[in-house]
Amino acid sequence: MKSHLFRYLLCVITFLIASISAVASQVTVVDEKGNPLSNVMVTQTPLEIYQLDKSDHGYVPERTLAYIDPSHTRFTDDKGQARFLHYQGEPVRIRIRAPEMADVMVETVGGDAIELEMKPITDALKLAESRPANTWLAALDFGQDEAAEELKKHYILQCGFCHQQGSAFFRRPRARENWQEIMDRMIGYGARIHDNAQETLPDLLATEYRQLYENPASIPKGTSWLPMIQESHITSWPIGDAFSQMHDLLHHSNGLIYVGDNLQDRMYEINPETGEFTVYKLKREVYDEHGGLMGARLASFPKHETYAGIHSFAESPKDGNIFITTSYQQRLVEFDPKTKEFTNHHMDAGYYPHTIRIDKQDRVWFTMALSNQVAMFDRVEKRFELFDLPSRNTQESLTISFMGIILKLMEWGVPIANWVSIDEQSSGLPMPYGIDITPNGDIWFARLLADSIGKIDAKTKQVTVYETPFKGPRRLRTDSKGNLWIAAFPESMIVKFDPIKEAFTNYPIPVYPLGSESPYSLNVDTERDIVWINGNTSDALYSYEIDADKWTHYPMPKRVTFTRDVEIAPNGDVYTTNSSFPSWHIEDAQPTLIRLKPVYSMK
Repeated sequence: MKSHLFRYLLCVITFLIASISAVASQVTVVDEKGNPLSNVMVTQTPLEIYQLDKSDHGYVPERTLAYIDPSHTRFTDDKGQARFLHYQGEPVRIRIRAPEMADVMVETVGGDAIELEMKPITDALKLAESRPANTWLAALDFGQDEAAEELKKHYILQCGFCHQQGSAFFRRPRARENWQEIMDRMIGYGARIHDNAQETLPDLLATEYRQLYENPASIPKGTSWLPMIQESHITSWPIGDAFSQMHDLLHHSNGLIYVGDNLQDRMYEINPETGEFTVYKLKREVYDEHGGLMGARLASFPKHETYAGIHSFAESPKDGNIFITTSYQQRLVEFDPKTKEFTNHHMDAGYYPHTIRIDKQDRVWFTMALSNQVAMFDRVEKRFELFDLPSRNTQESLTISFMGIILKLMEWGVPIANWVSIDEQSSGLPMPYGIDITPNGDIWFARLLADSIGKIDAKTKQVTVYETPFKGPRRLRTDSKGNLWIAAFPESMIVKFDPIKEAFTNYPIPVYPLGSESPYSLNVDTERDIVWINGNTSDALYSYEIDADKWTHYPMPKRVTFTRDVEIAPNGDVYTTNSSFPSWHIEDAQPTLIRLKPVYSMK
């Protein structure tokens, strides 16, 4: 077996030789008449991969150096050709994919030129099954009136929280009782499906999915793949397994990528230039219990090592230390990437640390999703400050006040989430979610289930809340001018908020069918003022160039690509992770770190 160092050096030498001699693996794709097919996705995967030691419950032992063999994806040009400089002389698998066409998969040798023929899918059901989840979601008929439209948004918001709706796992006909069982389990996980929807959805979904499955011609086409993707390059590193949830990630100033496995309390430190990676387990306290403060929440999940629930990352501008929220503990974790040591900072109050950012003064800000707060950790004084956000009604105030007791009951296995009444505005759980800091130092947050965003004034620390004219503001980011860009999760759009004018502007995502996307998150490349959006239901990333008013759609290599975060490197490379929960919904049940080199970063 080759050592990872030898493998890396061999790849570098091969790449340089191939670059100098302009020799590359060439894949040519044609139709049945021999005409070249452009914009076809071509993925090259090595067949002889580095054999990982998975002796730690199926994972690489912590603090040992290992190596990942990535897959590479390109798109054919107008001549129907895609070229690869990787895995020269090694056995590889080539898979080609395009909308409305049957996949083709062959094994060959890297460096060899091959020609592959694609044929259109003619079977109606197979054609429908080849289309992304958003096409099935769009075809679900909830009715035509305003109430039906609101119910569908609610369904997307609550039932698309952690995985796609409309993917292969949901398309086959199920009985009403099966849907009821699924819904009860999801409510136990934390979905806030309101009482009326709980009565309506099992019958509706059972009927509608059966209708679609039996009438596959009613499934519309998905988004077309356009020529602008031809120069892009996607690299996919497999990490974790089918029981992992690769939640958020961080592109660090040291050039490494840090990814958190929320279900296994492991952090992956990955070098995207070499493929080397190291796993670090979160530091546990002696009193930590399996499942953390919500021990019974994952009781039915087949395999997990959740004690803290690694969630979100932010890098200190002062010393490069990484701060990590842990959703199942009252704890903020600090990781020193130089010494590789963890420090746990304990909190006396607040529940479910969520999304995190660090300001120019090196203060750590993060949302507290279950206690309706924003927290701040002062690194100099080593203390936390909590900012209570306004409740919408008395029920909400009481629920938040008793959250500690509620979580204790859940820890004991009491299914309290399934017992309580839930109204249409999710009273009791406004859920502070996304957070960011504008150039002037103000802290902005989004409340996913309260349909609002808010500001903590940098100077006065006064809290101001703005109701959003749309549902489900999830995560938000600032651009270089101080405008906020918000992912409107169930509305298939992103929204700009101008803090000066206090005005919202909608930007519908150009997905097809229109209105069928569910953007979980976004990030803004502030050097270029480009918004990058997670296209969770259409297996895509989207970019929106603010000044040029230009959208680009980038299809991802796998079906069921459910991503939750976007990171941007200084050179413009874009990173995300396939983080469906559960990961076995993913096409090959394998989570991946994904790097997209967009068109602009290739020039």
